[in-house]
Amino acid sequence: MRRFLLFSCFLLQVGSSLCFVVGSTSKNRLSNGVRLQASRAAQKKASRNNWLETRGIAVSGGGADDDIMVLFSPCKINLFLRIIRKREDGFHDLASLFQAVGFGDTLKLTKLEDGAGQDQFTCNMKGVPTDMTNLVLRALELMREKTGVAQYFKANLIKQVPAQAGLGGGSANAATAMWGANELMGSPASLEDVRNSYDGGSPNFLLAQGTAYCTGRGEVMSPTDPLLQAGTKVCIVKPNVGLSTPSVFKALDYDELSTLDADEVLLPEFLKAENVDDVSDEYYVNDLEAPAFRCVPVLGELKDKLKQVEGFKHVMMSGSGTSIFCIGEPSDPEQFQKDFGEDPELLVFFTEFINREESTWFQQP
Repeated sequence: MRRFLLFSCFLLQVGSSLCFVVGSTSKNRLSNGVRLQASRAAQKKASRNNWLETRGIAVSGGGADDDIMVLFSPCKINLFLRIIRKREDGFHDLASLFQAVGFGDTLKLTKLEDGAGQDQFTCNMKGVPTDMTNLVLRALELMREKTGVAQYFKANLIKQVPAQAGLGGGSANAATAMWGANELMGSPASLEDVRNSYDGGSPNFLLAQGTAYCTGRGEVMSPTDPLLQAGTKVCIVKPNVGLSTPSVFKALDYDELSTLDADEVLLPEFLKAENVDDVSDEYYVNDLEAPAFRCVPVLGELKDKLKQVEGFKHVMMSGSGTSIFCIGEPSDPEQFQKDFGEDPELLVFFTEFINREESTWFQQP
């Protein structure tokens, strides 16, 4: 499998010494040298900003181009999710195939001036915590602890991903914050350093390139080779009801778990297929569906309805719910809009698989 790639250590150094210019007087030499240095510094800044933008890192203006980044924060779906066993520590070993999709949030990071003693955080979505329980703030603090760089930030999170959806939105925000903070700090940490800093599944997943195999209790992430095909169409449908992961595990019946081996059967079936459309429906397994459907029966009813939509190849719940994802596109978009899009109790998002290139961040399609 493809190993995790290191963060780019790309740093543009602006020399501090004056360029030596031969002139008629020392005054002219100094003046010409300063102008030449300023010109080169401007060229280097433009080059750096262009380098960032080609890597999915938008640089805002306002006279502080080097101090601001606007990053897309993608969510994920689980193409299969096996619960292997309950561990002695109370956690569960699992095996899951994660895929990033082009639906997500936007995070704007701004470097605060020297002397700032804490981060500032704002969010457009009501109910998102603004204290240190927030994953973005925890990620920024973690970056300072791991790098030793005492840089604080203003973070503005524009959220679209609903909570308790099984899409990993909050974890994605943390991963995005770690990537952006590292870049704005001057890349003091490698990707491996950042990945090892966060003890959790989804943040580590997004520091892969888009497709990853998750094992352990969710903390072990292995990028796949090959990545799944970017551009594969997905429709995500979420009812206006949440469901906590502990509630789902509490309702888990171990006798209902799939017997398909994740390492020997499920993962190879997805990786050898030219397209996930071609993977047999029997390999789209989520061991948390049955307990989630017991907790919220409307989820099972919604899945049954979506399976009847012509054009959807596969329909399954993501993670511990409550989102249902559908691979493909409805053959009759207008009817789908009437049946699902206009239902006030449902949220509908059309998106697609995305991956990222080496040393770049994810870009919204």
